[in-house]
Amino acid sequence: MKITRLKIKNFRSHEFLDLSFSPQINALVGPNGAGKTNILEAIYYLSLGRSFRTLDSRELIEKGKDRAVIEAVVEEGKRTNNIKIVISEKGRSVLVNGKPIHKLVELSSLTNVLLFIPSDVDLFRGSPHERRRFLDISISKMYPAYMDLLSQYNHLVKERNIILKSESVDVDLLKSTTELIVKVAKPIDEYRVKYVESLNTVLNPLVNALTGEDSKLEIIYYPFIKTGENYLNDALNAYNASLDRDLKLKSTSIGIHHEDFSLLYQGEDIASYGSQGENRICALALKLAPYFLIKDEDKKPIILLDDVMSELDDNNKARLIDLLPRFNQAFISGTTHEVSNAREFEIKKA
Repeated sequence: MKITRLKIKNFRSHEFLDLSFSPQINALVGPNGAGKTNILEAIYYLSLGRSFRTLDSRELIEKGKDRAVIEAVVEEGKRTNNIKIVISEKGRSVLVNGKPIHKLVELSSLTNVLLFIPSDVDLFRGSPHERRRFLDISISKMYPAYMDLLSQYNHLVKERNIILKSESVDVDLLKSTTELIVKVAKPIDEYRVKYVESLNTVLNPLVNALTGEDSKLEIIYYPFIKTGENYLNDALNAYNASLDRDLKLKSTSIGIHHEDFSLLYQGEDIASYGSQGENRICALALKLAPYFLIKDEDKKPIILLDDVMSELDDNNKARLIDLLPRFNQAFISGTTHEVSNAREFEIKKA
């Protein structure tokens, strides 16, 4: 999968850009504040129909304008897709080859991207929400049914919370809603456990390539109930045990929406024992790992690396540069040009 051309209009700080990309490595070079990250953000938006920097799409529209437009030509093997997204204060519209699409999950199958940003260094020390979000997005790109299941689950939890908040709790309705939650949670947890097992098969070679050492990296996932044939019964028992607390809190206090994972580096929890540099390398390895799980060369993701070089030492920079040609297409941003075999785009302040 490769993006060959990108046109953006009134997007963030860019009034208009029309860029034709290399099918291999592309370097966006310029001073801080020039808008390099904005270009990566536009590519990312093509994948998920949302930004990695804001939940409010109106912030993506250049000040004084009524809409922003992202247009791209994306190649997947011999197939070419023309994607156009219009973002306005009224919402967002998406056209693929001139025809509207209504499910955003369709976008990720057309423009699959993997993103690393500087704040990912805090991935393991930060909120479990961000770690679950990484898993949910990654899994949904491999298994489209996953996102539908997750949407069902979130809807049911909202319904259960409404019941818990009512002045007179309908016990029968609460019970039936909880049973539905458990039935939907089971395949979600199975997907998560399966995906983590797959990630663990590719993490070690990747972190070794980045560190130049014989390193061991392993994800430890913590499902709220152990997956298996007793899952449904065990999960219902867990909900029954937490009922008094849920009634007191008027909220669902357990479930897959509270699950988490940790990362062990050389057998130690990276969040507790890892240095800033080790956290950065491990986060980079984790973010790149899904690329190697996709077997179809035509469907392998586009790599987006935002300001990744600024905090790496010279040896780690060299190893990352050596790794880049293994990806079908990569974009890397920075203040200086450090990748000699990349097509360079000089991005200037408006």
